[in-house]
Amino acid sequence: MVIVDGEHGRIETRKYWITEDVGWIIDKEKWEGLKSIGCVESEREIDGKMTVETRYYISSIGADSEDFSRAVRSHWTIENSLHWVLDVVFREDYSRIRSGYAAENFSVARHIALNLLKLEKTAKIGVKNKRLKAGWSNNYMEKIILC
Repeated sequence: MVIVDGEHGRIETRKYWITEDVGWIIDKEKWEGLKSIGCVESEREIDGKMTVETRYYISSIGADSEDFSRAVRSHWTIENSLHWVLDVVFREDYSRIRSGYAAENFSVARHIALNLLKLEKTAKIGVKNKRLKAGWSNNYMEKIILC
């Protein structure tokens, strides 16, 4: 299956392959529900420059290329929306943390904080405002941490 998109100033062609031939996988029983393996090749042209990226997936869906393409696209929609929330709430894109494992450690801490903020349901405000409220109130911060 081939899909061509022309959004955000780029032309992207995605090719999808999927197969249910998984019998050759060593220890496949460790992957509960494993039914198929898929591959996506993305060719992007931005300002005349071509890049190619290949991604592989294991899946619990059958070998239907349309279902597979929808599953891959929805996965990246979730990933992109998570990045957007982290950038809005924690200004992650402006972080200048670079040395050692600090950037990775802070990323994990931000994910934990985001999950805790989302779990707190008493304040009917957005995640960004919950973070601000936690900064102003030790009692509210404690409520979030002890959720």
